[in-house]
Order: sequence, then structure tokens, then C-alpha cells
Amino acid sequence: MLPWGGITCCLSAAALYLIGRSSGKDAEILKSVTRVSHLKDLAQILGTACKVLPLVVSVSGRVGSDTPINCEHSGLRGVIVEETAEQHFLKHNDAGSWIQDSALMLSISKEVPWYLDDGTGRVFVVGAKGATGFVLTVASEVFEESGRSLVRGTLDYLQGLKMLGVKRIERVLPTGTSLTVVGEAVKDDVGTIRIQRPHKGPFYVSPKSIDQLIAYLGNCARWCQYASVGFTVFGVYLIAKHAIRAFMERRRRWDLQKRVLAAAAQRLGQETEDEKSDSGGDTAKRDRLPDLCVICLEQDYNAVFVPCGHMCCCMVCCSHLTSCPLCRRRIEQVVRTFRH
Repeated sequence: MLPWGGITCCLSAAALYLIGRSSGKDAEILKSVTRVSHLKDLAQILGTACKVLPLVVSVSGRVGSDTPINCEHSGLRGVIVEETAEQHFLKHNDAGSWIQDSALMLSISKEVPWYLDDGTGRVFVVGAKGATGFVLTVASEVFEESGRSLVRGTLDYLQGLKMLGVKRIERVLPTGTSLTVVGEAVKDDVGTIRIQRPHKGPFYVSPKSIDQLIAYLGNCARWCQYASVGFTVFGVYLIAKHAIRAFMERRRRWDLQKRVLAAAAQRLGQETEDEKSDSGGDTAKRDRLPDLCVICLEQDYNAVFVPCGHMCCCMVCCSHLTSCPLCRRRIEQVVRTFRH
């Protein structure tokens, strides 16, 4: 049997190492991005850096939009709104008990063009939902109990369901939220500046500042490395422990098998000597019954049970046994002996 505990620890260590390495790489990249203190300066920076595009920059400001969305449930004004509806119910399982489960009924996502504004200028942000660190605020969460009719409830019950209700969640990116965006800065033909996902490099949209992001990624990288080393050591320990235990168990079986075979050979030798000494005896001794299997009473017994060492069955009958017929001890191994 494989040491799954040790293998799982080693695989987890490899995954943590890759995560830590990626976080450390992103932290080093963020240290080298161009920091824009005032958004009005970004146009000038793009003009002087046009020969080294793509230009990855870090900008900060407050979320704004010319056409914000009015949230239906929370009353907030946002630029990205997601609404989900989950049906919660009890499901009857095979064990005869009821377990709670849910299913997604509705998912709606709305987004309008929005920008960051720091009082000196505006920069539009494109594709923020796919950025790292982007999280929408839960603006409203309402649970509506099920009010189905008696007939519908009875039909659901016959199908093994009990409807509890619908949970509606509204997530939104409100206007006025302070954000830091790290991405590629580009300018279109009409002079509008956008921040978008670079073809190669980090893309972050987070409420944390650039320094907080760097510190967070650095800490994440260090902790992942420490955890990776710990999981590796523990996994190697589990694998080595399993290997040593398996080796000792196999060695014990080998020694036991040798002792059983030696005892069987010694017993056969004694029986041969007894037959020779009794060869001059009377006819009754010469015609005595052979050592038969206690199960079928047809074949000679030729199987030694390990670890008890008893020999009372043939190989055919012992294949159907799990414990010794004489001492009732569990049979771990069967060794065949050859009788002459």
C-alpha cells in the first residue's frame, strides 16, 4: 500500500513552492513598475516612453463613471454590479437523512465604462474583473423563504426535496471607492488613456496601495516557502517511516517462513525415520491411513499456516479459509510443503 499521506504532503509542498515563487516574482515586478503620483502626468509619461511600450504603471484614485448603475436592492450607485439567486433546499440522501444543498438559479453581471479620478485627471480601467485582487463588495444579501403551494410542495417532497427559499446576493463596486491599479497604460487616437491587462506582466486591481501589495506578496512568498519546507520534511518522514515499516514486516515474514519450512523439513525427516524403523512391524502398521486433509479427507495435507505453524489442510481447501481450523488464529500466509 502506498504512503498516501507522505505523497500528499510532498505534492502540497510542490504546490506551495510554485505559489510562493509566483508571488515573489510578482513582488519583484511590482517594485520595478512606474509609479504615477498624479494622473495628469500619465499622458506626459506615455509620450516620453512611447518607444519602450508596453508601459506598466501603478495608478491610484477613486472610482467614477458618467453612467453609473443604480442598484435595485441596496440603493448604491456602482460601476460593476453582480446579482445572483440561489435556491436552498433539503435533499433526502440514501442514508435516510436530510442534507442541505443549493443550486444557482440566476446570475446577472452589469458593467459600465468607469475610470479612476484623483482630482488631477482621469484614467479608464478595462477588464478589471479578470485582475488579481479584484473583489466586489456585498451590498445586499436577502433570504426569501419558499412560499410554494401545497401541491408543489408535495411533489417536491415525493422527489426527495424540501424547498427552503431563495438567497439573493448583490455585489457591487461602488462609485467613490479608492483603488490601486497596476497594468499597461495605453492612449487611443482621441487621447483617452486606459489601463488594461498587459500581454506579459502583472495586472492588479486592489484597494491596497502599491507598497501594501508588495509587502503582502513578499510575506505570502516567504510563508509559502516555509510551509513548503515543512510539508516536504513531514512528507519525507512519513514515506521513510512507511518504507522502514514495510521492510521490517517483510523481513519478519521471511524469517517466519524460513522457520516454518525448517520445522516442516525436520518433521518430514522424523516421519521418514519412523517409517524406516517401523518397516519391520506388523501388517497393520504398514497399512495405516495417510495424513489426510481435515476438510476434504481426500488429499494429503501439504499447507503450513503462517504465523501459527499448523499443517492440517491441503492447498485446495486452505484457499477457502481465513483462520486456522485448529487454533482459530488468522491466516496471514500459506506455505506449501512437499511430502515424500
